[in-house]
Amino acid sequence: MRRHWTIRFAVLQALLLLGLLTILPIAAFADSQTISQNNTAAIVERAAAPEADEPSSNDNAASVNTNLAGDQVKEINTEDVEKYWNKLMSEYGGFFPDNNVPSFAEMIMPGGEGLKLTTVLAGLLKYVLHEILYNGKLLVTIVILTVFSMMLETMQTAFERNAVSKVAYSITYMVMIVLAVNSFNVAIGYAKDAITGMIQFMLAMVPLLLTLLATMGSVVTVSVLHPLIIFMINAVGTVIYTFVFPLLFFSAVLHIASAVSDKFKVTQLANVLRNFSVGLLGVMLTVFLGVISVQGATGSVTDGVTMRTAKFITGNFVPVIGRTFSDAADTVMSASLLVKNAIGLAGVVIILFLCAFPALKIITLALIYNVSAAIMQPLGDSPIVSCLQTIGKTLIYVFAALAAVGLMFFLAITIILTAGNAAIMIR
Repeated sequence: MRRHWTIRFAVLQALLLLGLLTILPIAAFADSQTISQNNTAAIVERAAAPEADEPSSNDNAASVNTNLAGDQVKEINTEDVEKYWNKLMSEYGGFFPDNNVPSFAEMIMPGGEGLKLTTVLAGLLKYVLHEILYNGKLLVTIVILTVFSMMLETMQTAFERNAVSKVAYSITYMVMIVLAVNSFNVAIGYAKDAITGMIQFMLAMVPLLLTLLATMGSVVTVSVLHPLIIFMINAVGTVIYTFVFPLLFFSAVLHIASAVSDKFKVTQLANVLRNFSVGLLGVMLTVFLGVISVQGATGSVTDGVTMRTAKFITGNFVPVIGRTFSDAADTVMSASLLVKNAIGLAGVVIILFLCAFPALKIITLALIYNVSAAIMQPLGDSPIVSCLQTIGKTLIYVFAALAAVGLMFFLAITIILTAGNAAIMIR
């Protein structure tokens, strides 16, 4: 008896399964017919009013993305990044016309007031003029001391007993050397402070950008770039502090010492130190940009393919809500992309300002020394002229080192932004 019931139950299961297999294709066909009819009706309606429907849908999508981006910006903690912008504006905001600079929130909010290029150029030009006027007394001091030393040198050749004038000339020359070395040390201090500020800003900015990148699904890019960028940023700072700036300083000191004595020359050693520091800086720039760009491109391609595969599987194999879920995820990712790009561009502006103002100060000092050497050269071939020229040339190398570090960090932020955008494009 039990065997007969088992056979009947198996037959009933087979009949139910056969019925489901028969009904599902019919229902799918009916749904496809209904969808095709609805699509046909929608196509007819769009054909009847093409100009009214499409712009409104585009405007609605743009407004939805903007609203989502605004909500995300309000929820993101940007205090660690914002304090650098506030510090810059407290120190240099007075150089911009009428203090016309937006706040950090206005720069990153969708539809907010951005920073105009004319305002930036006007502020930088005003700062350069301020530095030239401020360092004008240094130029006057150098010219007066140089003229006085050349007068003493002329007195040495005019009188037979020139011991007093020779001592006075040596004292004047030593004052010039102390003044030049002090200015050079101040310039290196400006560069070190600027690089320290940029490194600390990057350590606050990179985790924020990578977090936004992870919310867009770029998990592979984040896992590759996060330890790599942090390591390279600290490596660049260590190399600049430990090797590049000390080598440039010793090179300048050796050039000045060679100008003092006619018998003992160490200009070749000074040139070797300077060339080694410049070559080391070039190697760091090449390695930094090469490694980050290659790893960022590789990670973005992997993330793009992964997101595209996940979207296809979700939209086609998850019943009922799969397509809706994938469309909602697209909207959220687009809003995250807007927020990431806005914060990234604000970070680029802050990096440029952190580098630009100290760099302009250093290049102004270099201009002062080069102009002083050019003015004093017609008065005679004096060691002081070569000393001024050496200090001016070495200050230009310090400026180049600072600009190279700023370029590295600028391109690092740009590569992070591009990696996220490339992943979205591949998707």
